[in-house]
Amino acid sequence: MMAEQQKAEEISLQWIKGQLDNFADLEDRQLTAPAGSVKLLYVKSITDPQIINRSIIAPFYEMNDPAAYKEYLAHYPGSEAVKDSKQVLDLMLGGYACVEVEQRFIFFDALKAETSSVSQTMTESITQGPSDALTENLAVNLNLIRRRYQSAELKMESMLIGNISRTKAAILYDDSRVNHQVLDELRERLSTLRVDILQAAGELEKYINSDKVRIFPKTIVTERPDRVVFNLAEGKIAVMLDTTGFAIVLPVIFNDFFVAMDDKIQLPFVGRFLKLLRILGVAMTLWLPALYVAFTSYNPEIVRVQIALLIAGSRATVPYPSFVEVLIMLVMMEFLTEASLRLPRAIGPTATTVGGLILGQAATAAGLVGNIMIILVSVVAISNFMIPLNMMSFSIRVLKYLFVIAAAAVGLVGVVVCLVGFTMYLCSQRSFGQPYFKMFALDRLGSSGTQKGGRS
Repeated sequence: MMAEQQKAEEISLQWIKGQLDNFADLEDRQLTAPAGSVKLLYVKSITDPQIINRSIIAPFYEMNDPAAYKEYLAHYPGSEAVKDSKQVLDLMLGGYACVEVEQRFIFFDALKAETSSVSQTMTESITQGPSDALTENLAVNLNLIRRRYQSAELKMESMLIGNISRTKAAILYDDSRVNHQVLDELRERLSTLRVDILQAAGELEKYINSDKVRIFPKTIVTERPDRVVFNLAEGKIAVMLDTTGFAIVLPVIFNDFFVAMDDKIQLPFVGRFLKLLRILGVAMTLWLPALYVAFTSYNPEIVRVQIALLIAGSRATVPYPSFVEVLIMLVMMEFLTEASLRLPRAIGPTATTVGGLILGQAATAAGLVGNIMIILVSVVAISNFMIPLNMMSFSIRVLKYLFVIAAAAVGLVGVVVCLVGFTMYLCSQRSFGQPYFKMFALDRLGSSGTQKGGRS
């Protein structure tokens, strides 16, 4: 009782203004009417003036009764009555307005959320189906999800992450389908997370994964609400953050990164064929440069004589080994890809297209690279872009250099050893306890423990 009294004595308008000293956007007002007066304190830059005027100031003068006005504020949805000094500062910095009426403090939710409206997806394009994307507003994102997933089993848990940013996070899952062991592990990792600033879903994805060194992503970061809904129905968990237009889906398997939302709309045979094309594209991205180096420098007897002579003829003027030739072209392609991502949209496609044509034509005419190498690098670049999710695409872009280095060291044997090691690594990985390389298994995880309240 004494502790509560001490906390209550610490809270006053003077104490709050002292804690928010040097806040040029701190607004301190006193509303006076014939029946009495109230004091109003809020931070202008993060509060909505229309909410302040419509829901706080106007009702005070209309009621002209401080007691009734106090009851109105206390029962208004979103209002908070607190006695803890730390919670007072959290609410003030979170967009709440402090109203002192009849020696009682009531904190009114007046947050101004400056976010973009619901727009089309930018990183995950689709030819059919919904094209709306998640926004930076958590409430809007929850609306997009619940409109598509109208089930009482869809549960949501919320928390704050970040000692400074105080970022709101929401955990979404279907209670009748989720694997509760995975859910408990996620709760534990989030509760023990110690970070000052958290602004993006990609940051949280790095923090919640226990592996210090990872080659492949073990969670999906997506901007598509329909992908989130599909994975929730498969028994997975979605983590959504305020201030970011992306959601994290977990646990995932290697196969999930090659599933586009178009596959769910196409005929089953067509969807499987498209997925097979993407897997073939990954194989070509990883193996083609390495096989070119192996066949050119170490094992030309494996290919047909005509192909070996064709490669040798195209490299007749190249002054360095095939390993250097491949690295030069791959690095130049990385430069073009990165430039296309960073340049303004108005000039990005034009600059990279012209740059690629000039570099390829000039390098071939100067005899620095062979014609076949130009074709090979183009195929590698195109096949890498077939992966629907960027996180896996970036991992494959890096991994192909390991195959090239192995091929340059010991030829075709190095490519085979790398392939075996690559497969063994995938088989040993786990995503929140789930086997990561369930390549040809069903998408649904934890199906044995999907009964409501069950533990698997």
